[in-house]
Amino acid sequence: MSSQSFDICVVGSGPGGYVAAIRAAQFGKKVCIVERENLGGVCLNVGCIPSKAMISAAHFMHRVKHDAPEMGFEIKSDIKLNMKKLVDWKQSVCDKMSGGVSQLLKGNQVTVLRGDATFKSKQELTVKTVEGVVSVLAKNYIIATGSRPIEIPGFQIDEKNVLSSTGALAMDELPKSAVVIGGGYIGLEIGSYLAKLGCEVTVLEASPALLNGVADRDCVQVVERKLKKNGVKVITNAKAKSYEKSGTDYEVSYEVNGKNEKIKASKILLMVGRKPNSDQANLKAIGLQIDEKGFIKVNSQRRTNLENIYAIGDIAGQPMLAHKASYEGVLVAEVIGGMNRAYDVKSVPAVVFTDPEIASAGLLESECKEKGYTDLKIGKFPFAANGRAVSIMETDGFVKIIADAKTHVVLGVHMVGPEVSNLISEAVLAIEMGARLEDLAMTIHPHPTLGEVVMETAEAALGHAIHIIQKPLRGH
Repeated sequence: MSSQSFDICVVGSGPGGYVAAIRAAQFGKKVCIVERENLGGVCLNVGCIPSKAMISAAHFMHRVKHDAPEMGFEIKSDIKLNMKKLVDWKQSVCDKMSGGVSQLLKGNQVTVLRGDATFKSKQELTVKTVEGVVSVLAKNYIIATGSRPIEIPGFQIDEKNVLSSTGALAMDELPKSAVVIGGGYIGLEIGSYLAKLGCEVTVLEASPALLNGVADRDCVQVVERKLKKNGVKVITNAKAKSYEKSGTDYEVSYEVNGKNEKIKASKILLMVGRKPNSDQANLKAIGLQIDEKGFIKVNSQRRTNLENIYAIGDIAGQPMLAHKASYEGVLVAEVIGGMNRAYDVKSVPAVVFTDPEIASAGLLESECKEKGYTDLKIGKFPFAANGRAVSIMETDGFVKIIADAKTHVVLGVHMVGPEVSNLISEAVLAIEMGARLEDLAMTIHPHPTLGEVVMETAEAALGHAIHIIQKPLRGH
């Protein structure tokens, strides 16, 4: 067994791991990264990137079919979907991104070890590679091993009968119908893209509402209406129990409001969330503290109870989002590099790539009240009153800004509509800087753009939006 020594060993090359490795290398550290599958992890290969590629393709097809004729484009023949070619294109996007990570690691002189990592102690781990076992000794370790799909009783993922998001993004034939178990962001994103491509989709959600507790309720209602318009059937309070083969289809049994029901579909997609991979790599055996939900316990510098071991990303707690992992990756590398850093953010933005998109930063209305903000100023402005939204035929949705009525400090921003995934960063910056409504309202936004809606929403909260009719407020 060969042995190698490093200043820092990063376990996992997802959006947290590879970012941590590169930043650590920039400090002149000798760094290695261990990856058992593909560089870029779940996000680049079977998660964020491929799902957004397929969503974009489905949205493109939907617009060609439904919006192009209204714009004056006469398409004489039917638009046919070559699912295998679409999946190949999606894979080319993933390969390009993963290849980019490989080049970045190489350019920063990070050693890549491909194989399964197993911790022997807090100073050593072994990597089982195709060439043999390699012993790695490092002064510091960064655990970034991520998460995997949750299974529920009666539905074991085999990527044939019951598919996770990984299998759902790799189907080379469009199923005639699909039952999506789980109405969270993963289920709705994948269910939406399949529906736009022509699949008959039914969503079974165990809670009373879609995206329950995840997004602003007003925003979710806009998405619910669009799902219905696109032919997606949603059943809430529905608990999936089991399934059995029924000819070429599968019959799913579920309980809704105490009553047993059944539904047939060509595919079953299990999208009920993800769990941290803390039961792997022998983490518990070396004494790492793990909480009751399976997350490694960390402090504000993402240190574990073992002083030379750090944890970032999905395995280190909620929210389980790629951009939070990347942020933590930079933070930990800088802490090891001698900088005085700590995780102290006011908001981690969240985006749901449904149709239309949902994006949020800061507090929900209910959370504001829980934190003692009893007097709020709330402004809403619809995309239907925005010139750019009208010109691209994407007018569903609005922006909502919540601020403290006394100070006008922005507490939360919630959006549903076109390209809100690209608009939310302004809101995050505003919240981090402690901006007031006037800061947003009095900042000139270019015209005609979707971003103007943020400015007009701030004006609406102050009582003087220009492009919607409001009751005049005294003193304005």
